[in-house]
Amino acid sequence: MVKIAVIGAGENLGREMLDVFSEHDIPSKDIYALEPKSPMGTLVSYGEDDELDVFNLDDFDFSKVDVALVTSTSEVAKRYIPKIEAKGIQIIDCSGASADNPDVPMIVADLNDHILKENTKNIVSVPSALVTQVLKPLAKVASKFGLKRIVLTAYLSTSFHSREAMDELFDQTRRIYMNAPIADHQDIFQKQIAFNVLPQVGSFIGDETENEWRINAEIKKIINADIKVHANLAYVPAFIGAGVFANIETERAFDLDDVRDLIKSVKGVTIFDKQVDGGYVSLNDIQGQNDIFVSRLRQDLSTDNGFSFWATADNLRADMAQNAFDILTAVLKNRSK
Repeated sequence: MVKIAVIGAGENLGREMLDVFSEHDIPSKDIYALEPKSPMGTLVSYGEDDELDVFNLDDFDFSKVDVALVTSTSEVAKRYIPKIEAKGIQIIDCSGASADNPDVPMIVADLNDHILKENTKNIVSVPSALVTQVLKPLAKVASKFGLKRIVLTAYLSTSFHSREAMDELFDQTRRIYMNAPIADHQDIFQKQIAFNVLPQVGSFIGDETENEWRINAEIKKIINADIKVHANLAYVPAFIGAGVFANIETERAFDLDDVRDLIKSVKGVTIFDKQVDGGYVSLNDIQGQNDIFVSRLRQDLSTDNGFSFWATADNLRADMAQNAFDILTAVLKNRSK
C-alpha cells in the first residue's frame, strides 16, 4: 500500500484530511502524522476509534513514505518542501507555498487534472478553497462553452483565517451576551467580528487585498491567463464554510438548462435550487459535507452569455480536503500506468 505523510496533522485542514482518509478506509498504518517540533507522545484522532502518533517533522525519515500531503502553514511548507522534493517524494501542497511557482501545476479535480499525465515534477499545488468552490461546478461548462469572465463576491467564515480567529468570534459573541467588554479580545481582526461583516480578507496591496489578488492569480493559472476575474471578499461571523455569488460570462452562447445539467453532472457538486422560500443551501447546511452545493442558478441579463449562481461549501472539507484526496487518487492512478 501507498504510505502517506500528512504534514501539519494538527492544523484544521490536517485533521479534516485524516478524517477523509479514514472515511475512505485508508489503514492507519499507512498514514504518518507530522508536526514540526512535535513532542514524543503526541496523538491525533484517526476516525472514530483510532489514534495516530504525531512524529516530529524535523527528524522524520521520508524514505518511509511515497506521498507527502502538506496541510501546514505556508511558512512551514516553504522550509520543508525543498528537502522532501529532493528525495523524489510526491508532494501535494495545500499550503499555498508553491502556488506562485509557474512550474508547479495547480489542480482542481475533474477540471484540469488531465495535465497530471504530462507533469514532470513530483509536486502539485491545491488552490485556495474559494477557487475550488467556484471552479469545480464550472468544470464541464468551461470545456463546452469556454469561460471569459468571472466576478465573485464571497462571504468567508473565520476558519478561513485560523483556529484563533474562530476562538475570537466565539469569545466576542459570548462576551457580548454577557454584557462584558470586548476591547481586550480583538487580536485577529481589525474590527469586531461578532455580529459584523468585515470587507477585508488579508492585507491590502494597492486597492485590493492579497487574498483577492490571489483568487485572481489562481483562477488565471488554472483556466488561462486571458480570463478576466474580479473578486470581492468579506469575513462574516460564522465558524465553518463559505458562500459565494459568482457571475460567469462564457465565450459561447449557452442554454441555461444545458448549464444546469453540466453542473449537476460534476462529481462532488450537488444542485439544490428551488424557487421557493428557503429553497437554497446556506452555510449552516454544509458543515461536514464533502460536496459543493449550488443554488440560485439564473441567467445574468446584464451581459451577453452570462449566468450566475450561489455556491456554498465546507471550506476545510469539500473545498480542500476532498479536492486534495481526489488529486491524490488521480496522481496515484497516473503513476500506476
